[in-house]
Amino acid sequence: MKYLALIPLALFAAPLAAQDQDLGEPMQEGQAVETIAEEGGLTGSVSFEGNLDDLGIAIPAFATDRDVATPANANGTAALGVELARVITSNLRNNGLFKPTGPDSLPTPAFANITSPNWATWSTRGAEMLVHGYVRARSDNRLTVGCYLYDMALQDRLVAEGWVVAPADWRRAAHKCADLVYARLTGESPFFDSRIAYIAETGPKDNRTKRLAIMDSDGANHRFITTGRSTALTPRYSPDYRQLVYLSYIDGNPRIYVYDIGTGRQTLVTQSDNPTFAPRWSPDGRYILYSMAVGGNTDIYRVSANGGRSERLTDAPGIDIGGSFSPDGSKIVFESDRSGSQQIYVMDADGSNQRRLSFFGGRSATPEWSPRGDQIAFTHIAGDFNVAVMNPSGRGFRKLTRGWQDEAPTWAPNGRIVQFFRTERNSGRTSLWQVDLTGENERKLPTPADASDPAWGPILP
Repeated sequence: MKYLALIPLALFAAPLAAQDQDLGEPMQEGQAVETIAEEGGLTGSVSFEGNLDDLGIAIPAFATDRDVATPANANGTAALGVELARVITSNLRNNGLFKPTGPDSLPTPAFANITSPNWATWSTRGAEMLVHGYVRARSDNRLTVGCYLYDMALQDRLVAEGWVVAPADWRRAAHKCADLVYARLTGESPFFDSRIAYIAETGPKDNRTKRLAIMDSDGANHRFITTGRSTALTPRYSPDYRQLVYLSYIDGNPRIYVYDIGTGRQTLVTQSDNPTFAPRWSPDGRYILYSMAVGGNTDIYRVSANGGRSERLTDAPGIDIGGSFSPDGSKIVFESDRSGSQQIYVMDADGSNQRRLSFFGGRSATPEWSPRGDQIAFTHIAGDFNVAVMNPSGRGFRKLTRGWQDEAPTWAPNGRIVQFFRTERNSGRTSLWQVDLTGENERKLPTPADASDPAWGPILP
């Protein structure tokens, strides 16, 4: 079946009006991090042959050539070097793959030893890997941060890289260093230098205030984007990371907005009196999928990210919701109850060739395609709600969580970690969690309020 008819109640972008009153202060975005080449680089293979979760990594404080004042830390570059190492240690520990030891229990190396480690100092520390680094204040007020990974058994440098950052972006340099270590030791793509959008929830259970919020992948640098004057739902990052699409209910009517992270401005894409759900980007950033209920039937629509006339992609009786593109943009996975219960379906990007994927019992909802293209995460409902994955053919079903109500999965940029939100039994409290594809290493993310509808963005430039 192919259905691309123009819907009669065509929706058009409207000028900005009262919706601006819900925006808080613009998100202050730093510039792209400048990468600089460090002497050395990849020099050999890793000597460690055990399981990565047994791999000890020593991460002492980053050294500095001279301890001077910096806007990044009131106590100077030496104190900043300690904070850099703490962030890297936390990143690698929370990932669940390594056993890092941080700067608070290690000696601080001299600046001259960063590129030439004193091996005798570290040989009794029980670590297989050593992370050295430095931080230097520049004349233009920016910071240079260098990161070096050494193999203790080989007494050799594995990889080295450096970055120039604004003082406000010093944590990004730490995330970049953690990404460098993670990628070199696992062979996987990095993910620490990324951000997460979500819905912050406050107030009583029957009258929640829901605000759009954004934070670093480790929960730092938290910022509320909207004030809560209107309800915000289901944010998603654009492929280039510069924008967020989300659903807002103003005066009880649903509207889909695109928020520009750099400028703090937003554009109204569609508005309607009909219930609207789950906006999602196409991989090229040109289109937004969403679901809308019209005359008792809920279907999936496509509209230009700049607004304009919408196209309907489904027309089966029942409720079709969601819509997540495959990474190459050729297919869309979605949920539908056309078979009598919520199940996962897939179709071509133009709405043709619709077919059911999930046949493993229970109900299935909120599918999200992995950025690697090899897995689809979704909410599996069989009594409890749990996050599960399957491959794009509908096979390889695996539960990743064993909670009471775990739902709405979103993928890390490397496609190896799934984030979701968990609702506590009886209390209704919600929080963000993540789990890796083994179903292990569950971790709760810190947020200043209850949290739902997470969206993990791509790696920052």
